[in-house]
Amino acid sequence: METPLRLVATRSRFDLRFAELRTARERPTDPPGSSGHVIDAPPHAPALEPLAFSANEKPLSAISISALSLRDSIVALVRAQVGRKYKHGGESPRYGFDCSGLVHYVMAALKIDLPRTAKDQAKFGLGLPKDSTQLRPGDLLTFGFDKKGVSHIGIYVGDGRFVHASSAAGRVIESALARPIVRRVKPWRGARRVLTDADPDSTVASQPARD
Repeated sequence: METPLRLVATRSRFDLRFAELRTARERPTDPPGSSGHVIDAPPHAPALEPLAFSANEKPLSAISISALSLRDSIVALVRAQVGRKYKHGGESPRYGFDCSGLVHYVMAALKIDLPRTAKDQAKFGLGLPKDSTQLRPGDLLTFGFDKKGVSHIGIYVGDGRFVHASSAAGRVIESALARPIVRRVKPWRGARRVLTDADPDSTVASQPARD
């Protein structure tokens, strides 16, 4: 099995980029007292400009030096996309993301080969019960109404929160998993673990699960 790629930056370069991420990318949070149409970030928050990477630079080079594990790297990279615009079919920071495009981009940067669509991603890895106490950072969360199946997906980042590309918000946002089910908010269906429990910080499940 191929070992996930670890990208390392110099300390001075990391310090600069980390400061940019910490100051420029304050995560949107669920607005208090929301009702009706639920949007998990302020509707008029300014769009964030994508960070520019050279042709030979990988997206993790500025943040992997602080990662203590592969799960930390997943969380760091997906949180770095908060504020990017939503674009149907999008899968890059420059042009935007849809929900499965965001998941695919983050996992591909860490050499985790996933399918492209939310429905197919929801069949990959180990199926988990719908129990938030069993979730670990880096797990995939699936959403959708019963009759239509899985139609939305995000990445769990810990502390009951997940990052996803929201068509309702028009950008990538971080949301609480425990949120009211109202119009345009798809209910949580379950979770998939793409890192094996035997060595959860470095071993990648390479085959789709057979449920």
